Amino acid sequence: MGSPPMIDGAFARWLASRAGQALLGLRAEMGFADPGALKSAGDKVSHDLIRTELAKWRPGDAVLSEEDEGSRLAWTAEVNVGAVSRLTADRVWIVDPLDGTREFAEEGRSDWAVHVALWSRTAPTPHGLVAGAVGLPAQHRVLATDYPPAYPPMTVEAATAGGRVIRLAASRSRPPVFLGDLAEDVGAHLVPMGSAGAKIAAVVTGEVDAYIHAGGQYEWDSAAPVAVATATGLHASRIDGSALKYNEADPRLPDLLVCRKDLAPRLLAALQRHSG
Repeated sequence: MGSPPMIDGAFARWLASRAGQALLGLRAEMGFADPGALKSAGDKVSHDLIRTELAKWRPGDAVLSEEDEGSRLAWTAEVNVGAVSRLTADRVWIVDPLDGTREFAEEGRSDWAVHVALWSRTAPTPHGLVAGAVGLPAQHRVLATDYPPAYPPMTVEAATAGGRVIRLAASRSRPPVFLGDLAEDVGAHLVPMGSAGAKIAAVVTGEVDAYIHAGGQYEWDSAAPVAVATATGLHASRIDGSALKYNEADPRLPDLLVCRKDLAPRLLAALQRHSG
């Protein structure tokens, strides 16, 4: 694919695309007979590729990757000794080399992703994200901040029902316990999907109207999708309405809401009623 572009959004797109192509090749080579081996190999292949390219093309930047040793630990002076500390760096790449390993290892599933995001200390927004890309390799597309998608159109269901129906992306395996009651409250239809990146991408493209998560995630699960979603003009926040923040000492970021801006007040009010 040649040398990467130097503009960060385009670079994120290039990197997510390269990792995605490597993952598709791995899937074709290994097949699906041993899902555990395929998951492990996918994590490693994508992580190694992304880390290698960042070291080559962005050597002065820090990196937080899901596959880094100690990535889930709250930062201490002992973590990443010898590397650029992400808490004192001006620029930090936050990456999930393979979001949705379960779906990646299931034949025929396309709801898995590659996340590449850039946090900057001088960003004008509370979340600090200045570039990002969500690669959806099995869907043959990459959504990125260099050319963010247009604000998504209202879904057919919502339009034909006078705006009363909300399509709400939900985790296949770990939906929040309150989500069913919330959906009934606001008249929403739940749409099960795989990875967080695939669910937020579905909001970005208008396939669904919102995604609510609670119960445990890390910064790399949402950084790239949130960067693209907010560049598109969508609402993104914690479920209590507070700002999402990245490159924090503790990388846990357990909940979020991504939705159409016109739905945010209604969904945040419903979350107050049901998520406590």
